[in-house]
Amino acid sequence: MIVLLLIFALLGLALLAGGLWLAALGGSVYYAIAGAALLAVATLMRSRRTAAQLIYALLLAITAVWALWESGYDWWPLATRLGVLLLLAIPLLWPARQASRAPALVLFGVWAVTGLVLLGSMFNDAHRIEGELTTDSVVTDPELGLAADQNDWPSYGRSNYGQRYSPLEQITPDNVAELELAWEYQTGDLKGPEDVTETTYQATPLKIGNSLFLCTPHNWLVALDADSGEELWVYDAKVPAESQRQHQTCRGVSYLAPAAGPISNTASIPASEPAQDLASIRCDAQLYMPTSDARLIAVDPQTGARCSNFADNGVLDLMHNMPHTQDGFYYSTSPPVVAAGLIVVAGAVNDNYDINAPSGVIRAYDARTGELRWNWDSANPEDTAPIAEGDTYATSSPNSWAVASADEELGLIYFPMGNRTPDQLGMYRTPEEEKYASSVVALSLDTGQAQWVQQFVHHDLWDMDTPAQPSLVDIQTEQGLQPGLVVPTKQGDVYVLNRETGEPLLPISEVPAPQGAIEGDWTAPTQPVSALSFAPEPLRSADMWGATLVDQMICRIQFESLHYEGRYTPPSEQGTLVYPGNFGVFNWGSIAVDPERQVMFGMPLYLAFTSKLVPKQNGQTPGGAPTNQGEQGLNENAGAEYAVELSPFLSPLGIPCQQPPWGYVAGADLRTGEIHWKHKNGTVQDMTPLPLKIKMGVPGIGGPIITRGGVAFLAASVDNYFRAYRLTDGEQLWEQRIPAGGQATPMTYLNSQGEQMVVLVAGGHGSVGTTIGDYVLAYKLGSEE
Repeated sequence: MIVLLLIFALLGLALLAGGLWLAALGGSVYYAIAGAALLAVATLMRSRRTAAQLIYALLLAITAVWALWESGYDWWPLATRLGVLLLLAIPLLWPARQASRAPALVLFGVWAVTGLVLLGSMFNDAHRIEGELTTDSVVTDPELGLAADQNDWPSYGRSNYGQRYSPLEQITPDNVAELELAWEYQTGDLKGPEDVTETTYQATPLKIGNSLFLCTPHNWLVALDADSGEELWVYDAKVPAESQRQHQTCRGVSYLAPAAGPISNTASIPASEPAQDLASIRCDAQLYMPTSDARLIAVDPQTGARCSNFADNGVLDLMHNMPHTQDGFYYSTSPPVVAAGLIVVAGAVNDNYDINAPSGVIRAYDARTGELRWNWDSANPEDTAPIAEGDTYATSSPNSWAVASADEELGLIYFPMGNRTPDQLGMYRTPEEEKYASSVVALSLDTGQAQWVQQFVHHDLWDMDTPAQPSLVDIQTEQGLQPGLVVPTKQGDVYVLNRETGEPLLPISEVPAPQGAIEGDWTAPTQPVSALSFAPEPLRSADMWGATLVDQMICRIQFESLHYEGRYTPPSEQGTLVYPGNFGVFNWGSIAVDPERQVMFGMPLYLAFTSKLVPKQNGQTPGGAPTNQGEQGLNENAGAEYAVELSPFLSPLGIPCQQPPWGYVAGADLRTGEIHWKHKNGTVQDMTPLPLKIKMGVPGIGGPIITRGGVAFLAASVDNYFRAYRLTDGEQLWEQRIPAGGQATPMTYLNSQGEQMVVLVAGGHGSVGTTIGDYVLAYKLGSEE
């Protein structure tokens, strides 16, 4: 009894104190009332048990009505509001003596009804959108952007069209459940003690001929036999550790096909000999790997030896002509684009470390020699002639860190653009930088000149870089078939544009945006919204969540203490809630499109973040707090008046403060903008101490693919599973437990026996916290008995 009294008293005190604080901030008064009621129950339990039972019954009834009013008939919000109170009611259900049965029966009745209401909500998916995408072929024989063998996967998004769509149809919804592990390979490249937190394994392999080519986080380029997974060779770029990098990753490599009249490679390499120990050779076909120490390396696909005909013995220094050369501040995490005889390279620039950072310039080099052909710097967009020796590019100009796409027939290359650092301080930007930031820009492959630009965030103060490779897909419209460009964004809008002109194929509207930037900065009066949008509804205090009433209440206190007026609430010294957060509704994993059905498959995510501007004292962050430990935490913004503190919006238990689901899979029609289905995705099996496989809709990062067989493949979520879905309605058809986090985009191809293979790299994601590994996993249909 004493223990129970203490539990009621302590819980009551916590809820009363926190509830009064929350009420003072303008939040719900429920928690204060609940706290007072629990204290009353604790006081009365020993002397007047019947009164305690009646008060507790009233509290439980009020809580049930309040929970349903705030959350609707939705299991997870109801469970955290009612679960603890239902458990604590159990010791009170028995009468103290025979004459006092009525209060106990009242409590039992309320408890039973409330429990049944809660139990019933488990079978109601309040967030599910049911529907079906068309099964008809809207466009027959669509353009896939690939002239090579349709059984291969020779580019990051399968082709420069970035569709992540394969015409293979051996695997179908009817047989995908028969997929089995065919082979497994481990690279040996694992996260080390000197690595930055965000060491990630995000590579999508290429398949060319009968070989697979992939890179690892520390920039090893690995060649494998596509049939067996046997290692053919490994090239190690020997990238040194660097604490100032925000990312240690490699998403993929690029491939240049042989020219007419191939140059013979006389060298050969034993599988046991490291490729870098082989003398460089003159290459015909070439593989290109960007490195995290800002080099672009060209190697021979047959041997792994460097290409002597490219740049300096196969190595191009990407720091040339940079205005600032801080170690670890500039590098490429995404594969460059090979198109029209060019290798076109962009790069990542560290966010919020220094206002004087390397340029975000985009550069095109001769793909065979490495000679600079043109450079486009968004701060100086008209001058694209190769920069003169001794000159430098613009300081900190907006960069493009995600994968680009290209249409060689139109002579255009499409870059998703980021922002000028610092992300949350806009007073350092020039009009030219403002024009091209947080947009997609179409550059001429011939000259590098900008042909058109479509901006997705005006005066971006939220790190809403355009994060994903655009998908090129011809769209059937009332005016006929038009060349389309589909661009997913962090804020949840998916833009469908004419890729020749930049004009919208689905309407774009401008809506009013919150105002109130800090002194010296400003906010745009309106922001664009696409007709196809996965943007969430604005958060409410009632949307706060926690494992118990106490941490839920703390999340509400945090919510009421932050500056928040909906999407695009400007940064502040008070602290601003950013929702969707800069993790993005969509991120680098992009979406997959089916050019025949004219539909898309994506993984929208919903996680709130916070940003806080921290005034400096004499140019220093207050208290000498450590800075620049990655994208999250306190970043210095050297040279600016404010540092910025960024973090996910979490409860004291380390779970998101907003109620689930946080992750979905979804299908939409690219012609109409209609979202036909949307389902929770992923379980909490690898998020909690107990391995409970509860489907909750969890976060993730990675990308999907679609096959003509009508199956979509996706890993990405924070539980260690690889899954297959029916494209038509999103129904999950297959899942496979994998040995590490699958934060990469899969690919598919036919092996030499004509079997369709599906390959996923599984190595985890340091800052997301998934299991680290070094696996390459290949699946195929099981043999018939």
